[in-house]
Amino acid sequence: MVRNTITHYRAGPPLPPERVAEIDNRWVERILATDQAHAAQPLTEPRPPTERVAGCCRDFTLLTVAALRQRGVPARSRVGFAAYFYSTGFHADHVIVDWWNGERWVFTDAQLDPAHDWGFDPADMPRVVGDRTPGPFATAAQVWTAYRRGEIDGQDYGVDPDLPLRGGPFLRDYVIMELAHRQGDELLLWDRWGAGSTNPVGELTDEVGFIDEVAALLLRADDGDEAAEAELAGRYANDERLHPGGEVICVSPTGVTTSVDLATRTGKKIDLPH
Repeated sequence: MVRNTITHYRAGPPLPPERVAEIDNRWVERILATDQAHAAQPLTEPRPPTERVAGCCRDFTLLTVAALRQRGVPARSRVGFAAYFYSTGFHADHVIVDWWNGERWVFTDAQLDPAHDWGFDPADMPRVVGDRTPGPFATAAQVWTAYRRGEIDGQDYGVDPDLPLRGGPFLRDYVIMELAHRQGDELLLWDRWGAGSTNPVGELTDEVGFIDEVAALLLRADDGDEAAEAELAGRYANDERLHPGGEVICVSPTGVTTSVDLATRTGKKIDLPH
């Protein structure tokens, strides 16, 4: 149903320019309203790719998480990097589902067609916690930790091998993004706030120690450390470097930058300083 509703704005068929703005729908109800405007029929009715709602991995995950929660299943979105989209060794930024099956947390990539041989089960992906060698998907905290130890080249992690959105500053921002999603604020991947940068291709500054702390807490929480989970929640609630508050800067791939009021769900176009 989710793959029938969403088409990836970069990986799917070309869309008319006026449709690309759908990637900034942000909220589940807006995604579903857009779908119904295209085709007023049940979500299970087949839709051609060109009539699906433009989105990205975050939107495939968001709809899946919403459906699971509606059924009473604990679920959350996880932000990190996938090793299975490129054969060149490049790891693409990605968002997947993390849900509780009654005994353990399960990684699921709702964007992947299970009929394709991915080398793993997209519904129950290999999962390695802590700072050990990650599986097909590595969380932003895992990648940041490996980067800081000099174990990986940050240039191999980003949006696309042909784009400059990669490297240390980009990985730093994604640790903050991972925490937000873990805390239930499933923000757009191009939203910026707090310690996040509106230009994630610059130089790392002296805030790296702070990001190290957050990443370490995320890893401990994934290992089942309840104290770390509680500390993350407390830091997120009280530290304006981590929590978006009432406003984010949406640096959309459409080329439009907007200041978005998350309470009123309204935005105004702004110009960023060069």
